[in-house]
This record gives sequence, structure tokens and C-alpha cells, in this order.
Amino acid sequence: MHQGNAVLYPAPMDRVDRVDSIRTLLDAPSPAVLTLYRPDGTALVSPVWFRVNGDAFEVVIAAGDGKLTYLSRDPRCVLLVFETIPPFRGVEVRAEAALSADGVNEARLSIASRYLGAERGRRFAERRGDQGFVLRVPTENARLWNLRAILPP
Repeated sequence: MHQGNAVLYPAPMDRVDRVDSIRTLLDAPSPAVLTLYRPDGTALVSPVWFRVNGDAFEVVIAAGDGKLTYLSRDPRCVLLVFETIPPFRGVEVRAEAALSADGVNEARLSIASRYLGAERGRRFAERRGDQGFVLRVPTENARLWNLRAILPP
């Protein structure tokens, strides 16, 4: 579907095809923003690091982080991943997030290594320890976009 000249990929579309269509964006250390909701309904928007693991986006949230309090009251969230270079692709997922204490070390190391490189990622993960939670946001309701069609040649 085109909106203006931007190509939007509406849900539903086969999940594997949807994620594969933006695989290079998702495999890169792309900017991402997580939106949660405070008790008064206002949005809390935070930059995050992420990875795609199976059928979900994953973000590690440190133990004691205020985001955990908001998620315990309201599990709704929005994850936005985008690129800052042409063709300016992005993905937005709105879902009820699931939190798990399982796999925190492995997820933290994997995610940190993507953003910082292997050695710095390892040091970062070691410093942070195993305290925290893995937030999982299913990919199935992803809304994708690609602005290639509206960019000048």
C-alpha cells in the first residue's frame, strides 16, 4: 500500500516475509524507541537496544528500572525501529509485552555486542550482570515502511 509515495506494508502479512523484508535493518544496530504508558496514560518514550529472536523483538530491562513498574501496571507497549539513512525503512510493533527473567545474560550479551562490538559488548554485559528481564514483543503485528519510493534519484 502507498501512503503518499511511501510504501507501507499493512498487517496482516506473513510474519516471516514481513521480518525478512527488513532483515538488514533488524540485523544492524539500528536506533529503537520503546514507548510505555504511565498510570495517568501519558507516554514514557525511551531509547533502547534490541534484537529479533525467533518471533519476537527482545529488549533487556535492568532490574530496578522504572519501566518495569509501568509494565507491571500496563503491559501495552510500542517498539519503533528505524534507520537514519536511505531508504529510511522502519518497523512499529504495538503489543502487550511479556517479561521473562530467563535468558537475560545471553540476550544482554547478544544485544550489547551488536551495538558495541564483541569485546565492548562482553564487558558491558559482564558489568550489568544477570539482573533484569527480557521484554518480548511479538513481531506478528508489525507495521513496516520504506520511503524509497519518495526519495529523489
